[in-house]
Amino acid sequence: MNLRQPFSPSPSQAKPKAGASSYAEADGRPDDSTFDLAGWRQDFPILNRQVHGSPLIYLDSAATSQKPLAVVDRLQQYYLQTNANVHRGAHTLSEEATFAYEVARDRVQAFLNARQREEIIFVRGTTEAINLVAQSYARPRIKPGDEILLTAMEHHSNIVPWQILCQQTGAQLRVVPINDAGEIEWQAFTALLTPHCRLLAVTQVSNALGTVNPVAEMITLAHDAGVVVLVDGAQAIPHLQVDVQALDADFYAFSGHKVYGPTGIGVLYGKRALLEEMDPYQGGGDMISRVSFEKTDYNVLPYRFEAGTPHIAGAIGLATALDYIAGIGLNRIALHERALLDYGTQALAMIEGLRLIGTAQNKVGILSFVMAEAHAHDIGTILDQQGIAIRAGHHCAMPLMERFGVAATARASLALYNSRTDIDALVAGLHEVQRLFH
Repeated sequence: MNLRQPFSPSPSQAKPKAGASSYAEADGRPDDSTFDLAGWRQDFPILNRQVHGSPLIYLDSAATSQKPLAVVDRLQQYYLQTNANVHRGAHTLSEEATFAYEVARDRVQAFLNARQREEIIFVRGTTEAINLVAQSYARPRIKPGDEILLTAMEHHSNIVPWQILCQQTGAQLRVVPINDAGEIEWQAFTALLTPHCRLLAVTQVSNALGTVNPVAEMITLAHDAGVVVLVDGAQAIPHLQVDVQALDADFYAFSGHKVYGPTGIGVLYGKRALLEEMDPYQGGGDMISRVSFEKTDYNVLPYRFEAGTPHIAGAIGLATALDYIAGIGLNRIALHERALLDYGTQALAMIEGLRLIGTAQNKVGILSFVMAEAHAHDIGTILDQQGIAIRAGHHCAMPLMERFGVAATARASLALYNSRTDIDALVAGLHEVQRLFH
């Protein structure tokens, strides 16, 4: 690992080669040869390891993505050469760490196309971001009889904070139903935008289904009804180009570890006018400008919401991860993942007794399914013995599981480093599950 050179795109991140945009198959869809997949995979050394004597096939990126060497190198560079606390020291290391940390904020601002850097708040992840909004923005403003609107496909992290808020304030939760494909029931959604509705909290992409919600249209209608909108972007950010100004989202949250960055770092974007009205969520160092025993004056944005020593390395690593995927191009990543999703959907549909859960027309690379005779956890265990990593369970979406009448699903989730060979191995593994349970 080169600790002296700044990050620059690897050959796998270079512009597409001439002719790379042509489809490799007669059916008009790209396959693995359309992309520099081998080069992309080389950037993820963990994919070279074996599990139970078989090559690792990682199909659990919706839980957490693997990290490219560029991110690992940058973290090592920080800890070996720059490690210091930010915003407080007058010495060289502190100044260098502060500079890198604030450059990371600028990188996130550009990635989201936020209007101002002060609108970017570093948090531990999507969960903390949602709790921050619930307690710092919503709690002082929500009254008994007000309504918080969610959808039936939300992650627990976008349910429980609002339940806590309702217990604290006397507000009520309302839930937008979904159809059998896992799509919002639009008429029901519009009907729930009543004069009592104060806030809509909606996932842009379902972690359990892969459904891509029409959040731009939902935000427009919500704003027309005077409703503030928080978007959970945890599953969207690795797959979709997000422009918070174009969306007109009031708040947008995502986690670094889903987008090839470190764990324990995330982002809350908020419109400056809303953030300026909010009191801090936590108290401590760096969120203050002056403290006495009689009174505390809070710091300016964004620091008033970043109490204590932040995850400095995490923010720097997240910025490197965003550079990494920008070097490849989100559009190319999406094209590759869409081709894999189509291939996987067709392959799994041919397995007798397998039922796909989540068949929305607009979705990202998530394949959730149940099998007639095997529990999801048994499927996951058997596949693991073949080196195939999937997720099995309720995926922190128990109300959604209840909606589809299942206790759990098996979920294979795709990322830029996956291939058709991975899908073929998954299918072969599922045939072995069938053999064992017949």
